[in-house]
Amino acid sequence: MPAAKPRPSAARAAARPAEPAESGKTAEYNIAAVDRALDLLEALARIAPATLAALADDAGCTRTAAFRLLRTLEARGFAVQDEARGQWRLGARWAILGRAAQDQGALVATANGFMAELGNAAGETVELRGRDGLESETLAVFQPDPALRLYTSAGERKPLHAGVPRLLLAYAPEAVQTQMLAQRLPRFTPATRTDPAWIAADLQRIRSRGYLVTSDEVSPGAVSVAVPVFDASGQVVAALSVTAPSLRMRAPRPRALLAQVQDAAVRLSRRLGATVPDAPPYVEPKTRAASAPRPMLASAPA
Repeated sequence: MPAAKPRPSAARAAARPAEPAESGKTAEYNIAAVDRALDLLEALARIAPATLAALADDAGCTRTAAFRLLRTLEARGFAVQDEARGQWRLGARWAILGRAAQDQGALVATANGFMAELGNAAGETVELRGRDGLESETLAVFQPDPALRLYTSAGERKPLHAGVPRLLLAYAPEAVQTQMLAQRLPRFTPATRTDPAWIAADLQRIRSRGYLVTSDEVSPGAVSVAVPVFDASGQVVAALSVTAPSLRMRAPRPRALLAQVQDAAVRLSRRLGATVPDAPPYVEPKTRAASAPRPMLASAPA
């Protein structure tokens, strides 16, 4: 799934599919003014600093409506205008709300329903991971069947170079990538890649494909299919993945699971306010030799 791209709110609304656990909520409860304000706030998060005209166009509202809403937000400290340039940006009070949302586990709470839906459909364990500095942290795990093996647990931290965390490294700032690859990288299994040159090239492959399929890098016999999750600003905030034993991940199952994970990640990203296109197609990996069926790998060694 490639990086999010801004589009007018009308297009976003048209592309927004039904989400899980929404049967009791209908459009009759929507308040139009609040809806417009939220569209404008999402525009501020995506393209600010920006002019009134640019924000109104991105939010899909008139300049008059955008101006009134921005002045209201400005009075409450949620928007700031640069008088010299006439550009608007988010105000400092959003930092307080952002920290509160993070402290209250907003990302995990939002993702829980999507993870359960994906896990039940796939019949495999679903994981949500986030990045904290040079490490990844398992934010949540959904296990549809208690008999399934767990390869990680909530709160577990791992470096970013191996397995699913490498997807988070691929979308991290260049300074983080450089710092990570300058370190001595630990090896967890014989399949763990520790060559900085190979990893740097793979980060480009991951961004190009928009997903990662990896095998045996952290836990022997485990195959994971991972896709990025975006927020309203277009930044990757998490990796959503399905992990299963290699015996259940022979071709063509990784392809089918990838489509399911991509669909869940797109819908979760949209719930977080991101504007994301449809998922890219699966790319057949190059195999070293024709042999007995093996797990299909997109960005990891066979």
